[in-house]
Amino acid sequence: MVRAKKTIPDRGEQWLREISEAYADAREAIPFGDLLGTPFDEGDLFHLAPMVALKFRGLPRTQAKIRRVTEAALASCVANRGEHEATLNDPRLSFAFCYLASHFGLGLLSVPDLEAIMRHVEENEAELERLIEDAARR
Repeated sequence: MVRAKKTIPDRGEQWLREISEAYADAREAIPFGDLLGTPFDEGDLFHLAPMVALKFRGLPRTQAKIRRVTEAALASCVANRGEHEATLNDPRLSFAFCYLASHFGLGLLSVPDLEAIMRHVEENEAELERLIEDAARR
């Protein structure tokens, strides 16, 4: 099990705030895609969720950890795409899901915890959007 350097949120509201800050952090990378010759938009931010999760937990970005969080996030996304298509087609919610799945991949969240947090995120999507916009203004 990996020990996170930064405290894991313990309530849904704390997760909403952290996910919004993580999303805003990932969104800052969008202009750099053009500079690198690989343009992307908000619909692609879920790909950055694993790296942002490592960053926000204060964990070193070793090849093993990068592989673990990326596989957990993307495999979970693919496995759930059919059943949760509407959720995973929304850029904010797909990012949230992959961000949480990355924490699962690190052993920091259980499946029931991930499901409960994701349910809270989906039920409070408007609040998540508001928090993302607030975080982007900072």
